Amino acid sequence: MDYHRGSHSKYPLKARVILAREYRRKPLSGLGGEVKEPRFQRSRTKNSGFSIDAMETDQDHIHLLVDFKPAASVKEIVRKLKSYTTVFPWKEYGAYLKTKFWKERTFWSDGYFACATGAASAETIRKRVETRG
Repeated sequence: MDYHRGSHSKYPLKARVILAREYRRKPLSGLGGEVKEPRFQRSRTKNSGFSIDAMETDQDHIHLLVDFKPAASVKEIVRKLKSYTTVFPWKEYGAYLKTKFWKERTFWSDGYFACATGAASAETIRKRVETRG
């Protein structure tokens, strides 16, 4: 297992996160490639205390495997992910999204699912995330 090292720590923290679309609308399938684009992911997570190991989109939700530092909380990671992945689609596809949502700048539902990967290997979780969608 690969461990990250801090000045006084050694850790492998990974969480599986699922974000569901607001109103369970289905336009995510067309936008999934843009959100999964590696340049977009790197620019958004560079100094955030986490990185995205794997991501897969379905029609109305997205599965992620997130690697994070001990100082980061899952709640904060989810908040940042929702923020990053809401701004981009509204900039690029605002006219289309206005036909799907009641209010502007809405993309994700309020809740989320998150679980620690625990004893499962990162590869097992990565395969599970990649086969969703």
